[in-house]
Amino acid sequence: MLTSETGLVAVLTAVANPQRMRIVAELSDGRVHVSELARRLGMSRPLLYMHLDRLEKAGLVTGHLELSEDGKAMKYFELAPFDLTLNAETITDAVRAQEPDEHGHEMADTKEGGAK
Repeated sequence: MLTSETGLVAVLTAVANPQRMRIVAELSDGRVHVSELARRLGMSRPLLYMHLDRLEKAGLVTGHLELSEDGKAMKYFELAPFDLTLNAETITDAVRAQEPDEHGHEMADTKEGGAK
């Protein structure tokens, strides 16, 4: 997640919003159906889906469709395992991974990043 400049920006942007922090906090006890999550947060489902999409693209949550007994599609979200550590080394490694090598190719990051 934090092994590239793009990944680092995605994670930082995702957690830099109070509504998305509330979503992470609500999901900390386990998976929740999207309608229930919207009720708990007092948020419309379209707005919730926008925030969940940002969190999912950053690798912080995952969504799963399940079928209920009556055949209805049910969307559940849960936290993905992550440990967010931000320091100068994390930022430097992410930026350097995006810098082109002497042949103009982006360098692959081989170090393990701060968010897992």
